[in-house]
This record gives sequence, structure tokens and C-alpha cells, in this order.
Amino acid sequence: MPELPEVQGLVDFLAERAVGQAVVSVELGSISVLKTYSPAPQALSGLMIDAITRHGKWIDLDCSGIHLVFHLSRAGWLRWSESLSTNPLRPGKSPIALRVRLSDGSGFDLTEAGTKKRLAAYIVEDVSTISQIASLGPEPLADSFDQEAFSAILRGRKAQIKGVLRDQSIIAGIGNAYSDEILHVARLSPFAIAASLSDDQVTTLYTALRETLAGAVVAASGKPAAELKDAKRAGMRVHGRTGEVCPECGDVVREVSFADSSLQYCATCQTGGKPLADRRTSKFLK
Repeated sequence: MPELPEVQGLVDFLAERAVGQAVVSVELGSISVLKTYSPAPQALSGLMIDAITRHGKWIDLDCSGIHLVFHLSRAGWLRWSESLSTNPLRPGKSPIALRVRLSDGSGFDLTEAGTKKRLAAYIVEDVSTISQIASLGPEPLADSFDQEAFSAILRGRKAQIKGVLRDQSIIAGIGNAYSDEILHVARLSPFAIAASLSDDQVTTLYTALRETLAGAVVAASGKPAAELKDAKRAGMRVHGRTGEVCPECGDVVREVSFADSSLQYCATCQTGGKPLADRRTSKFLK
């Protein structure tokens, strides 16, 4: 799933190419991808793209006051073309869920692999009417998100820190991959309880969060959409690297598997050398 750095990379990529162009059409390859019915996709035809912004993991195209907003979810992606095919989309006949044609012949497709279709698009006049955006927590790289604000989030929260970092209503934009990376840099167990962290641990975690995300944003900046996934994988220290060597201590990177996801960590760096039990019902190391 693309997270804050990759989504920001896509925003920057699209803004450079699409702002100032007019939307020719929005075509649906999957009826279920569009979660709103008014305004209709045809309402965007002929409108100028004024700005492209990000809300957490959501991308927002402001088309003269009407917004096309989408979330790529776990298996979605954006595929850009300088010259889109002139053939109209045929619903259900390809992995393309939505196509946006622009006035210079370029445009992009939103695609989704797999059988679980979670990619979501909205066409709205007011972005705050999308409940998932209205409920987002603060942006972790915003100037206002200082250590005091972060400490206030953790204070009294008796939940595992991995889950706190991933909860979009608490902090916007961080997912499974970057929460693994942040916790590895901070040398914290993913199952440590947020409220139990010492002041020094909170300081270390805050610094790790800001530096990890900021570094990933810089790494994604300027890359074509087609290269962002590989760039993300290449930059991971522990996430997705089960069985490989920890870059800090040389221990093996370990994994905890769940029903539909997994996390990676280093026992030496993060849990005092003790491996975490790899089943959901176990009593995890705190």
C-alpha cells in the first residue's frame, strides 16, 4: 500500500504534469470504484485542474471547485501515460478501475490487482464530506506536529505503539511499512504500550518518525510514478525483509504474521533479543 511518502511523490508527479490542463473525461472501468453519484463524472469534463494535494494517503484533484479524490488502498496504483489509448474503457475487461483523460492527450489510469477491490474514488464539492478524510489525524510532517503534540497523542493511550502509528484517525499517512521502519530506527518493540513509553523513548520515537518520513519523501521526490514502488522497497531497512540481515546489528530480521498482514522487526535492536511470538493470540512481549 502506498503511504505518505509515495502518495506525496504521486501528488508532486501529477501536479507537474496535470495542473493547468483541462479534464477531457473521467471513465469508469469498475462501477464499484466510484463511491459517490453526484456530481457525476461528466461534471468534470472541460474543467481546469487548479491544484493537486494530499490528505493522509488520499490524493485530491481540485478541478475548478469540484474534487476528484481517491485512495489507492492496498493493491491500487496510478499509471501515467503521455498518450492515452483512444479506445474507451470497457467495464470489467481490465484491471483499470478509472481513467482520467487530459487536454493534451495525456492522462492516468487507476489500477487495482487482486480480487479484493478496495480502491475508492469520490467526486465531491467539499472534501470534508468524505468521512475518512474528515476523521484523519494530524499530518506528521506538519510544522504544528511538534513533540508536545505527539506526546499528547501517546499520553494515556493503552494501545500497542504499532497500532497507534498506523491508525489514520490518530496520525495521518503512516501504514504498515513505515511504522515498521520508524520503530526499528527508534529501537522499540512494535507491541510496546504507547502510554508506557518513557520521556526519552517518546523523544527518540518522535525523532525517528519525522526523520524516517522526511527522508522517504525526499527519496520519492522527482521520481516517475512507475518507479515509486521499487524506490520504496529499496529504502526499507526491515519491512519486507524477513530473513535478511539487520543493517544495524547483523541479526536476522524476523516477522510476526497476522490474518492479512505481517510486520518485520529486529529482536536485538527492538525487543532485547527476545523474538516475538508469531501468532495473534499469544501473549506478546511488551
